[in-house]
Amino acid sequence: MSMKYVQQGIFAAVCSIVVSQSGIAATPVDFSSLVQTVSPAVVRVNVSKKLSQEELLQQQMPELLRRFFGNNIQIPNQRIPQEQSAYGSAFFITKDGYLLTNHHVVSDASKVTITLNDRREIDAELVGSDARTDVAVLKVKGSDFPALRTGDANRLKVGEPVLAIGSPFGFDYSASAGIVSAKSRTMSRENAVPFIQTDVALNPGNSGGPLFNQQGEVVGINSRIFSGTGGYMGLSFSIPIDVAMDVANQIIKTGKVSRAYLGVMLQDIDRNLAEAYELSRPEGALVTQVSEDTPASKAGLKAGDIILAYNGTTINRTTDLINLINRTRPNQTATMVVQRNNKQLSLSAMLTSAPDDTPAAESMKTDQGKGPSLGMQLRDLTPAETQSLKVKGVVITDVLPGGLAAHAGLLPGDVITRLNNTETPNAVALLNVIRNLPLNRVVRVAIQRDGVPAIVGLRVE
Repeated sequence: MSMKYVQQGIFAAVCSIVVSQSGIAATPVDFSSLVQTVSPAVVRVNVSKKLSQEELLQQQMPELLRRFFGNNIQIPNQRIPQEQSAYGSAFFITKDGYLLTNHHVVSDASKVTITLNDRREIDAELVGSDARTDVAVLKVKGSDFPALRTGDANRLKVGEPVLAIGSPFGFDYSASAGIVSAKSRTMSRENAVPFIQTDVALNPGNSGGPLFNQQGEVVGINSRIFSGTGGYMGLSFSIPIDVAMDVANQIIKTGKVSRAYLGVMLQDIDRNLAEAYELSRPEGALVTQVSEDTPASKAGLKAGDIILAYNGTTINRTTDLINLINRTRPNQTATMVVQRNNKQLSLSAMLTSAPDDTPAAESMKTDQGKGPSLGMQLRDLTPAETQSLKVKGVVITDVLPGGLAAHAGLLPGDVITRLNNTETPNAVALLNVIRNLPLNRVVRVAIQRDGVPAIVGLRVE
């Protein structure tokens, strides 16, 4: 017997042993009928965005020149489109034309249209969007649209097959399948969404599309991937549909999203802190600061308390607590199990409405009006941020590579409190200072970075 057949025989024997021991055969899931049923309710989202002068200059300049000369060199006889096109996915949630998609798909859009599976193109209105959950609601005129059924994301099990439909790289109505890899994944503390992690192949253009269970129910909105290349690398994340529908219903009814507010700063418990607080394992959310005249202070919470449970749900880490607070309605009473001085006690807090923490729809740019372009995007601090940071200023949301701000070492997240010895309590005040900055000089920028004040020298050219 040749080596080839020996190897094949061994392989077959191993496979038979695996199947006989587990009793489970690896049969692929057939989603073909489901795809035919739900596809008419999935649409492609077409977005047009007007480019600012700074963005136009950045696009027309080769990277090599930008490194040496910044963003202000204009190359003659080079035509750059004034608008930029992008695309994503969405799906109908009502028969009268409401759709769900991602905030990042339609943010800063000057025009939004949708393309149906019968190739009809319809203008869409942005009803509202929420950056913190990355959920947006669109509306088109008409009736009797094929709305999808929503399922219960909480009943998903790790290992359960799921299906995504969207427009990756513009290839409309592409279906991809996989399994649920994990639940309640949190990508950042600012965006405390308990994402569904899957190994479904998602790529640019899938954003905003639905994630289905085997019953054809929507269990999530495909939102992001974890990638070092910009493409799929096996880790995809979807917003649970219950979180998305809660946001969507508020937007449709009131035009905004209201969240409950406790008034604390929190920190995770690590191994050392668990030992210091005599916990059997790292668990709970450590309160590092309690703001004055807030539900937390009125309930008796103190810095150094560890919140172990919230409304009967065990808290393993800080993001668990943030998720639960976000799902609580204002004016509801929340009960907490707290450890203080190695003893457990129960506290109750009547939560209020959180200060408006939604940034302006359009970030203000330093190239508006006269004055030098510093190469950064800005927005005002929200009332909640102002209260927690105890400063008035303007937060940097983006720094363009090769710009003056980047050369000075300014970073996204820095809060500018003074520029050239002038206080900058808001973006309008900061832009006024920028317009009058002296050229060919170094000016001082007072910032707060990670809660620590600092001064940066900015060379204005």
